Amino acid sequence: MKFCWTTIHVKSLEESILFYHEIIGLDIVNQFEGGPGMKIAMLGEPGNALIELIEQKGISQESKGISIGFEVPSIEKAMEHLRENGIAIKSGPFSPVPATTFFFVEDPDGLEVQIVQHG
Repeated sequence: MKFCWTTIHVKSLEESILFYHEIIGLDIVNQFEGGPGMKIAMLGEPGNALIELIEQKGISQESKGISIGFEVPSIEKAMEHLRENGIAIKSGPFSPVPATTFFFVEDPDGLEVQIVQHG
């Protein structure tokens, strides 16, 4: 069994694509209408687990208790990049073990996003 994607219900597909594509740096794999009042975008790297963003009228965007993580080569450069793009650091950076440092931000819908550097 292979993990294929995580679905996030969003208020605005446009705002979420801006965050995950322009700021986080994920590629847009596919974008399409999923039916009346539904827009979908798949982001990530083809062949790997993707993020599925769904904007649908009448569906809650509640994602409390869930977070997603992205690995970066430099925690300092990632923090600088996010701040330059108006994304506030929610908490951190933390280094629970010497080889791992991470911090948290929120996406446009308040989903917790962890940015981590290993090594």
